[in-house]
Amino acid sequence: MLKRMGIALLASASVIAGAQAVRAQSLAVTPAETLERQGLTVMVDQNQFSPIFFDEKNAGLQIVLHGERIATDGAVRLNRTPEQWDPVPAFISRTRGTEPNQVVVRSTYKDVDLGYRVKVTAEGDGFRIAVDLDKPLPAALAGKAGFNLDFLPTSYFGKTYLMDSAPGLFPRHATGPMRKDGSGDPMPLAAGGKSITLSPEDPLTRVTITSDAGALELYDARNRAQNGWFVVRSLIAAGAKENAVVWHVRPNVVKDWVRAPVVSFNQAGYTPGRSKVALIETDPHGPAPAEAELVRLAADGTRQSVLRSRVTPRGRWMRYDYAAFDFSQVREPGVYAISYGGQVTNPFRIAPDAYDRIWQTSLDTFIAEQMDHVGIREQYRVWSAPSHLDDARQAPANHVHFDGYKMGPTLDSPFKPGEHIPGLDVGGFQDAGDYDIQTPQNAAVVRDLAWGRELYGLDWDETSVDEAARAVEIRKPDGQQDALQQIRHGVLQLLAQYKVFGHAIVGIIDPVQRQYAHLGDAGSQTDNLTYDASLGVTERRGGSSGAQDDRWAFTTDLPANNLAVAGALAAASRALADSDPTMAAEAWDAAKTLWSRQQKGSVKAGDGRDDSGSPWSAEGANVGATVEMLITSKGDRVYADRLRALMPVVAKSFEWVGASAIRALPFMDAKYRAALVPLVRQAKAKLDADLAKNPFGVPISEANWAGSHQVVAFGSNMYLMHKAFPEIVGTEYTLNAIDYVLGRHPANNLSLVSTVGTASKLIGYGHNRADYGFIPGGLVPGVLIVKPDFPELKTDWPFLWFENEYTVATTSAYILAANAAIAATRETR
Repeated sequence: MLKRMGIALLASASVIAGAQAVRAQSLAVTPAETLERQGLTVMVDQNQFSPIFFDEKNAGLQIVLHGERIATDGAVRLNRTPEQWDPVPAFISRTRGTEPNQVVVRSTYKDVDLGYRVKVTAEGDGFRIAVDLDKPLPAALAGKAGFNLDFLPTSYFGKTYLMDSAPGLFPRHATGPMRKDGSGDPMPLAAGGKSITLSPEDPLTRVTITSDAGALELYDARNRAQNGWFVVRSLIAAGAKENAVVWHVRPNVVKDWVRAPVVSFNQAGYTPGRSKVALIETDPHGPAPAEAELVRLAADGTRQSVLRSRVTPRGRWMRYDYAAFDFSQVREPGVYAISYGGQVTNPFRIAPDAYDRIWQTSLDTFIAEQMDHVGIREQYRVWSAPSHLDDARQAPANHVHFDGYKMGPTLDSPFKPGEHIPGLDVGGFQDAGDYDIQTPQNAAVVRDLAWGRELYGLDWDETSVDEAARAVEIRKPDGQQDALQQIRHGVLQLLAQYKVFGHAIVGIIDPVQRQYAHLGDAGSQTDNLTYDASLGVTERRGGSSGAQDDRWAFTTDLPANNLAVAGALAAASRALADSDPTMAAEAWDAAKTLWSRQQKGSVKAGDGRDDSGSPWSAEGANVGATVEMLITSKGDRVYADRLRALMPVVAKSFEWVGASAIRALPFMDAKYRAALVPLVRQAKAKLDADLAKNPFGVPISEANWAGSHQVVAFGSNMYLMHKAFPEIVGTEYTLNAIDYVLGRHPANNLSLVSTVGTASKLIGYGHNRADYGFIPGGLVPGVLIVKPDFPELKTDWPFLWFENEYTVATTSAYILAANAAIAATRETR
């Protein structure tokens, strides 16, 4: 926490002075079955390993010390330094133990016949971990299975450790040592001791672990994978059963430690006439001053008090208390900061043009950097050479990919498994920090940008795109609107799929895990040569090679995907009508065919990936596609009648399809509008009740992926409702959404859009995450609720994808929300 200068207010000097003093206070089990004391939380499998991504570094036993989650994945593991898809235990149950302040978790590895329980018991000023096996280890697991606890590298970089009395240094960069047996496994940094102390010099991160039976080992798992943590481990001895591992864990807890307040606000600032409310997040154990002050910064660096007023309590949410500081009455342009509890935040602006440049970098840099099948350059920097020119090979039948893609018994393709599919090496966007093309997400980008052009203009030209030369240059205007060029780039891939298969596909992705885990230049992920089975692995001939690095195409014909693509192509045909009438006509013809095929019988759910259960993925996709067809046709009766027939779906799923339903209003009759009025009122009433549960005024996800996409979609959708029904819906929802993603959220006050605002997320999960870098304009998922009640957004560790992974459709949704917020502020000048 003390490293968060400009992010959260610093802890007071008195806390630092008393850092060595520890109060004799024991952990106690809470109703949520965590173990708690002031300054320390022990979570005991409140968060489980993922059934798809396995090890997400948010499972098993976890430690929150002085407000930071410093340890995770406390569990029996079958590897010294497990990687993401190595085996993980299945959670069975969590119960109260027979001893006071004890929690017991049962878990199993069914495939290897290993069942066990972990007993976590308060003990002195720390806790004890005891592992009991249902029966002794199978012979195949002897020397492999052990109890692991992973510690966050950035909490320990540059700090020391003691294995018994032997000193060591936590390395900033993984440098070995590695085993010389060809396994690729790391050697321990330290081994053989019965006690280890992490960072003895730092009272805020010091943890001592003592083992009763068996030696301790310390590993740097980053030697196997950049997203690895420091691992403390004890092997389970052959024949052991009861108390197979017993650890005594003593996290140092600073006496009377109190988490510093977080004053959160919009890091891009505020326009003069809009509402301006900062939120203050405080530790219930500490003081919460009743007043805050707005100060104005003069040219000479002095601060002028502009407004001092009492804060308004907003109640408890999760584990913190909240209060609001309203400075809406201040309208004078200038540079301001907020003073609270003796500390002053980083500065922000009040200015008429505060939001004029909050979305452009998302379009001209982030979305450009995610473009597939082209080379991307930004002045001296090369983001990527032309990529994936060997796309694609047919994925096999009856296959579940490790990233969630699924292929059933039917390929829905004229190609045989493993066969090269010509024509797919054009256009599209790499979905996220990995390098796949997810068709539904690509369709969402195309539709979002088409909506952005129609609703808000999106007039911006900072990027050159030469599709024929496969060359993109950022910060080099070429006289063509960037949004139109990106729409065209997305359509190239969507139409390519349609031309090859006659339908949309699930997507295109790397075939093996080692290739999937590639970090850096997308152009070097494959050799860009089409696979030829007649060649040896290292042979090359002409445009072919024997390397099986070509991405796989998952080709299942699913109605939800066809409808998403039909809607995107219909919207694109409107956007491209003037600049590329040929492509516009082609997109419209494909949209009509794809849409028509899905109007007979019920619409099958699923998009062929792990998110196939989304409530909008089936019938809701039909509403969205039908509205796009209606708009493009300028009210054709076929689409109007179909939309009327879909009104039960609109009513049932208005939360998901309401924005599309509202966009249809100019092309429908008064009866249609009248039918939407009660739906808008009902949605607003439900929404207001839900939003009252948190102090931020936006829907906050409590799932295993943080919810910034949900927030920006909420912001743009509510503005469409406001424009259509201003007597029912105001602009405050949209402004709350932009405030949230630009800094007014839990945990810290960073803007979630990299480089947008004074202080923003500058370590993200993108293609360059191994460099602890960022991609300008990308929107990260944001604040995760680590169950049961811990809001988290790591500022310095990029490898938690559920908090840090940029995705292209989330960022295009942000472009819409940002423009909606700009429009909303124009109503409040």
